[in-house]
Amino acid sequence: MVAEITNTKILVIGDLMLDHYIYGTCNRISPEAPVPVVEISRESFTLGGAGNVVKNLVALNCLPTIIGIVGDDDKADIVLNELSAFGISLNGIVKDSDRCTIVKSRVLVANHQLIRLDREVTIPVAPEKGQQILSKLQQIVKEYDIVLISDYNKGLLTPTLLEGVIDICRQQGVMTLVDPKGLEFSKYKGVNIIKPNRKEAVIASGINITDNDTLLAACAKIQEITACESVVVTLSEDGIAIFNNNKLEIISTRALDVVDVTGAGDTVLAALGVALASGESIYEACKFANQAAAIVVSKVGSATATLNEIHQKIADERFDR
Repeated sequence: MVAEITNTKILVIGDLMLDHYIYGTCNRISPEAPVPVVEISRESFTLGGAGNVVKNLVALNCLPTIIGIVGDDDKADIVLNELSAFGISLNGIVKDSDRCTIVKSRVLVANHQLIRLDREVTIPVAPEKGQQILSKLQQIVKEYDIVLISDYNKGLLTPTLLEGVIDICRQQGVMTLVDPKGLEFSKYKGVNIIKPNRKEAVIASGINITDNDTLLAACAKIQEITACESVVVTLSEDGIAIFNNNKLEIISTRALDVVDVTGAGDTVLAALGVALASGESIYEACKFANQAAAIVVSKVGSATATLNEIHQKIADERFDR
């Protein structure tokens, strides 16, 4: 298990976005339409998508680098300010005036979400912008132990760009770990490790996962499609499955109180990356990520888990035995 994180070099590539929270009270229905009237008390912005992976890495005492794209608008300034506040370099950020910065706005009353409003452009990035991304990667990739690919299917990680990213990393001997999205996993061909959730694994493999045998078959199919070395499937309350060397292992969940699963996939991606970059085996990395996920799902919103929290949780479990 990861005891201390020192000098881990982690690069994140993926869909940057902003999570916008609008908090208020609701005491009446609008006279204009049968909808609640929310009186806003405060608002906040925080990094979402691949930015949430960055937040989780920072919480684990790692200072990563990120490559991503934002619009040329005022919300991009918020993204850049948030990254700068964490001490993250902005050299990997590409601005695109043909896109808006992705913003997910959530209206909450008494911690209950009433509605979510998404502002986004999800068409594939222009080839010249994709080439800028690959050029940035080519210049710095050899400095890193692992590249985390955070795909939210928002237009950045096109099949062409993914092929370029994976090829560049392979040429430099840098491990790649992808959190996938979408129906077609063949675009991730050549990645070292792929980390779908159960639903994504079912869709990608075409196999309905109902037991360990069908889970094994789904993992084998995903490995066949992607030519990856390992498949890691997050199973929510059932823990994490690892398919490696044609063998399936399942690590039971460590969550005691599930409050909110928002962002748990980002936490698992970050924790896996940190553990693997620290030299842990895929099995030990999944154990570490499982502990981190158990912590964040006990919190409200896109939370993070610190290294101290994970170590404390492990110590408490040993004491309880």
